[in-house]
Formats: sequence, C-alpha cells, structure tokens
Amino acid sequence: MLAGLWFIGLLVLLLWYDTMRQVDWRIYSGAAALGVAGVAATIGWMNSPVGQIAWDGQFWRWESTGYQTGVAQQQLSVIADFQHLLLLRIENQAHASLWLWVERKAFPARWLDLRRAVYSPKRLPGPAGLAGGPGVTGVAQSPQAVATSGTAHTADLFSTKP
Repeated sequence: MLAGLWFIGLLVLLLWYDTMRQVDWRIYSGAAALGVAGVAATIGWMNSPVGQIAWDGQFWRWESTGYQTGVAQQQLSVIADFQHLLLLRIENQAHASLWLWVERKAFPARWLDLRRAVYSPKRLPGPAGLAGGPGVTGVAQSPQAVATSGTAHTADLFSTKP
C-alpha cells in the first residue's frame, strides 16, 4: 500500500510536469518531497514493530523482544477492515498507541477466529478459571487468539506489517 501511494505521488508529479512543460523550483521541490516521502516510508517499513498480540478473552497483550512479559493492554481498536487485512490500534495504560497491519494470508485457517476476537465485546471477569461473567459456572476458558507483527516464525500465528 505504501508503494502504491508513492507511485500515485510519482504519477501526480509527472502529470504536473506534463501540464507545466517547464522545469523550475516547484518541480524540483515536488520531486524532493516525493523522494523524502519514499525514504521515510521505507525506513518506517523496515523499522515496523515485530511481535505478536494475544487475547485471553478479556485483555489484549503485545509481546515482542522489547516486551517479553506481554503487558496487558487496555484497548484494541479496529481502524480499517479490508476483509483480508486489518489495521489495528492497541493502546496501553499510559495511552501509548501501537498500530499494526494484520494479514489473512499468514494463516488463513485462523483468520476468522482473529476477526471474531477483535470484534467481540470485552467479557466481565468471572470466577477463577472460568469464562463469562459472575455466576457462570462450568464453562471452560476459551483458547487464546494470537497474531504476530513482522515475519511469522511459526505456522499458527498471523503476521502483520504496517
């Protein structure tokens, strides 16, 4: 998507040049801005977060090499849904946000599970070891949903990239 947007910028710059029929400071500044945007997008892509998000039915956690413990997150929001690609925002207790692209092609068999998890309402805490709200008994706790950011290293994880 970043490459597509950059290419659209290049087409706009070329059409602008075609209508002006002269090279002056405006064309040079547009080309410089396009070059800086391309470099910034490439650096941002190469330095994008790599890790995984996990959901235990109540809390989302971000787990990466920098955050091995997987601190529970307050909120996960779906910003954009393209059916096979989701843009997610995780906000922690300090209101710091992390933006992630989650792709279906990394592990299609679990894609619908992940989609259900991101759209499901947060459950109220119940008795120890049980899922559901207060008074619900005999219900086993549901399995975790997991997605990764960056290159997937195991077959049961979803990969994401901004």
